[in-house]
Amino acid sequence: MRTPSIYSQDDPLTEALKPPESETELERRARLEEEAEAKRVSEQIDEDLRLERESMKRKRGDVKLLLLGQAESGKSTLQRQFQLMYKPHSLEQERASWRTVIYFNVVRSIKHILNTLESWDDYIDDDMALDSPTSKYMGGSRSGTSSPVIMNPPLENNNAHSRSASPFQGNAATSRSTIASLRRRLSPLVTTDAALADRLSGGITVSGSGKGGVFVRSGWQARTIENALGRKRGRVSDELGPKKPDEIQDVLVQDVSRMLDASKDDIRELWAHPTVKGLIVRRRLKLDEWSEFFLRHITRVAASDYVPSTDDILHARIQTMGVAEHIFDVNIHGKSVSWHLFDVGGARGQRHTWVPYFDDANAIIFVAPVSAFDQYLEEDPRTNRIDDSLQLFTQICSSPLLKNAHLVLFLNKTDLLRAKLDNGLRVQKYITSFGERANDYETVVQYFRAHFLQVHRRNNENRRVLYTHFTSVVDTKATQRIIGNVRDSIFRGYLQSAALV
Repeated sequence: MRTPSIYSQDDPLTEALKPPESETELERRARLEEEAEAKRVSEQIDEDLRLERESMKRKRGDVKLLLLGQAESGKSTLQRQFQLMYKPHSLEQERASWRTVIYFNVVRSIKHILNTLESWDDYIDDDMALDSPTSKYMGGSRSGTSSPVIMNPPLENNNAHSRSASPFQGNAATSRSTIASLRRRLSPLVTTDAALADRLSGGITVSGSGKGGVFVRSGWQARTIENALGRKRGRVSDELGPKKPDEIQDVLVQDVSRMLDASKDDIRELWAHPTVKGLIVRRRLKLDEWSEFFLRHITRVAASDYVPSTDDILHARIQTMGVAEHIFDVNIHGKSVSWHLFDVGGARGQRHTWVPYFDDANAIIFVAPVSAFDQYLEEDPRTNRIDDSLQLFTQICSSPLLKNAHLVLFLNKTDLLRAKLDNGLRVQKYITSFGERANDYETVVQYFRAHFLQVHRRNNENRRVLYTHFTSVVDTKATQRIIGNVRDSIFRGYLQSAALV
């Protein structure tokens, strides 16, 4: 039997596709519609594949930048500085959602103060026992080049001077009565803590979040507004468009705003109370920098027409869960390059989520808070935060996946470090290897820098350069100047790796 040719009339494929002779006009129309739809789907698949190929080609020219470091090191604040510099309109669109964060920061701070006061029976005097001395050693030596450093929990000074007359003493009964009255009046405001936390997190709880931190996923700003408007889905941020923050009516936020406005005098009185100041001076009450910032500005924050300033947004604290990607178009010497910036959750339990993003990373900014020499991890109170930063930096420097990545180190929160030293806090009390060095800013900051440089030298087989900057990422002018320098150095490395220079 002759094999049918593709040109023959008896080709089996042609016969199979041929419509039946009994096909009606209605069936013919249905068949033609199905064929047209199949052709449309096929062409759409071809177009999607073409776009995907173009996207992959473009991404080969993009810059992938990772922000790494422990929790509360300043990574998310640095991301906001990038956003302010390269995509300011997006920060403006988010401004309304930051009001919720700032109210939550204020309420959580007041709750923490009142809980601490309660644990001290709303009064402190000079006869109260000082913290019992304890010490934990985590390796190292007393030499200035040891790594990791010996870290000790704080030992309070128990000399005669510390027991001299205190300016914070007062009548115990009067103090307790005043604080009890403030607690009663501030109680309705404090009870909004859970609702604000739920609004921000979307009901997500994370185990091991230390002292009750609220974690948010990427895109929380739009979801916060969605929840406020009672919407389940949709591109709310696009729909909101040019709307101003005060045009978005959130019943919860409006209620908290009214409570804050009515309670601002009580909050000021609580913040200025001698017992509160005494607890802070004696380090029985420890507040984060954002707590103090918003409590100092409570009159402005509690105003009924309050709209968060950019400075407020930079100081606001919210914990990142997982990895959030931010894309910026950066113009460098006339060439526009898309930068994919990845902001990661820094808590110990989240660091495993970083690894998938190590592959093909062009650059890393590692953020280490040098002001944290007197602080310990929420997840592990035995571990000093400087020691944890050094250990984490060692892992980053030694990772084979990151051996070709451009490496930048931000020794951050230098403003807070300077303030602590000016207030008489001694580094040796918490880092015994600091020894008898001068307790001034320049000596301390160079001491920390030397330890990070040593970690880099010990894990630098490729002889890559480490670019180090002393930063306070809430300082917009200084930080954006540093970002410009970092941008240029990363771009030079990017061009070299692409064999273009």
